[in-house]
Amino acid sequence: MKAVDIGGHRLHHQQVARQQFKQPGQVVSWLGAVQAQDFAGAKWSLGLRLPGTTEAEIDQAIADRSLVRTWPMRGTLHFVAAADVRWMLQLLTPRIVAGSASRLRSLEINEALVSRSFKVMTKALQGGKQVMRKDLMAILDRAGISTANQRGYYLLWRAAQAGLICQGPMNGKQQTFTLLDEWVPPGRTLARDQALAEITRRYFTSHGPATLQDFLWWTGLTAVDARAGIEMAKPHLLQETVADKTYWMSPTLPAIRAQSPTAYLLPGFDEYMLGYRDRSAALEVRHAPLVAPGANGMFKPIIVIDGQVVGTWQRTLKRDAVLIALNPFVPLTKTKHQAVAIAAESYGKFLGLSVAVA
Repeated sequence: MKAVDIGGHRLHHQQVARQQFKQPGQVVSWLGAVQAQDFAGAKWSLGLRLPGTTEAEIDQAIADRSLVRTWPMRGTLHFVAAADVRWMLQLLTPRIVAGSASRLRSLEINEALVSRSFKVMTKALQGGKQVMRKDLMAILDRAGISTANQRGYYLLWRAAQAGLICQGPMNGKQQTFTLLDEWVPPGRTLARDQALAEITRRYFTSHGPATLQDFLWWTGLTAVDARAGIEMAKPHLLQETVADKTYWMSPTLPAIRAQSPTAYLLPGFDEYMLGYRDRSAALEVRHAPLVAPGANGMFKPIIVIDGQVVGTWQRTLKRDAVLIALNPFVPLTKTKHQAVAIAAESYGKFLGLSVAVA
């Protein structure tokens, strides 16, 4: 494997350049988790991996409870397959919760208050209720638990990481919350070593070629745990060294050569970017500030051609159309522009709208 091949291999393993699944929950299960803080973008992350799927079908999968939106890793919202949500929370959240201790203290949130808030939320949500975020905040305030100054956010966050609540379907443009145990039936139980081996295998087979440092970034595990996971998952992985870096990946990679140029329009927080600490295999360092400007953690939607990020894009929704503005790092050739237009058509079909590209 050469360095130039890494981006293409990742597109293949991540189900962007090839698709082997039919349902959103299957894609999420394969990837392990899909970053979902940008709800619309996360749905497109699934849609582009399921050709012919519409946004309405992704919404239905959420309503059907085959995937769950919660905070399993990095303190960030992700989609997780329903069958995996509990063991992933149990494996990954304790370290995040421990790391938030000083922030919680600064907000005067202690374990007694957390426990009290859990009881209030349970009472408000039991019976299958799906309550909008602002209403759940109001319920906490009425119970004498202040939600001011981000206290409410952190209490919801802690409840989700404890496996008490998760996000339900959207109510219009508003988030809803529901009790996890009422929303999702019990999944399989994994001992800690089993869970560690499982998440390691899934990450490297779906995101590979990737390094130990990439895996540490994605999961938030300690280096000791990550190395132990790799050791347990070794029989299922291929190891290669490129430019003095050790990469792990699935041992099965068909020799597929996509027609060049092949373009994809990816959302801003897609796993193709956010799944790695080192993104230089797909994004030139000099262009990184154009994709993630500032220190606010925001990532712009990206144009990917032949495995490389060549620009950003943005959408404007009209009544019956979506307008897509391209911002390439350098002018696109005619054939590359045509390839991007094909990718844009796929996005339009996903939304059920006609497309105009500028």
